[in-house]
Amino acid sequence: MDWNRYRFRTLWSLPAPPADVFAVLERPEDYPRWWPQVRSVTRLDAATGVLTIRSLLPYDMTLTARETRRDPAAGVLEVTVSGDIEGWARWTVTPAGPGTLARYDQVVEVTKPLLRRLAVPGRPLFRANHGLMMAAGRRGLLRHLQAV
Repeated sequence: MDWNRYRFRTLWSLPAPPADVFAVLERPEDYPRWWPQVRSVTRLDAATGVLTIRSLLPYDMTLTARETRRDPAAGVLEVTVSGDIEGWARWTVTPAGPGTLARYDQVVEVTKPLLRRLAVPGRPLFRANHGLMMAAGRRGLLRHLQAV
């Protein structure tokens, strides 16, 4: 087992139309407005940006995200990431009853040296930290969708 490799899947049930959810998720430069753990997003060009994220544990992660797929008809947004983590992440937005299911999949390898050194003892904490970040993101997105 590679202790520095992670696979995440998170499902968000949201009481908003899929097109509205997709429209928010396709604008990562606005994430810091509604997702507290996304500290900053700096666009480098139309398809690339640098994000700084920090959840409960006291470390920042900086990564460059490059769009590899944007398909509004299929509800798919996908990026490759590099920096403190390497890999990919994907949002898939689909209708679910009267609202939307937003599915987040991510497969990454940690490259940040401190986190690599703490891979074995820290893994449960890192996974929990990710879970807390995703839960806060859902709450923030719900508030944002209600406000707009």
